[in-house]
Amino acid sequence: MVKVTLVKSTIGEVKSVKATVQSLGLTKIRSERTFEDSPALQGKLKKVAHLIKVENV
Repeated sequence: MVKVTLVKSTIGEVKSVKATVQSLGLTKIRSERTFEDSPALQGKLKKVAHLIKVENV
């Protein structure tokens, strides 16, 4: 399990980064979601790594 927290705003980011954050279900700063780890999830997290904090649960 992986807990993902949005720590930085998506303002000024390109559309694909904003769409990736939205697909993770993160809407506001400090919003959190927990996911099962998968290769697809790891690709999304790598793309938006500069905006999020990731913790193993």
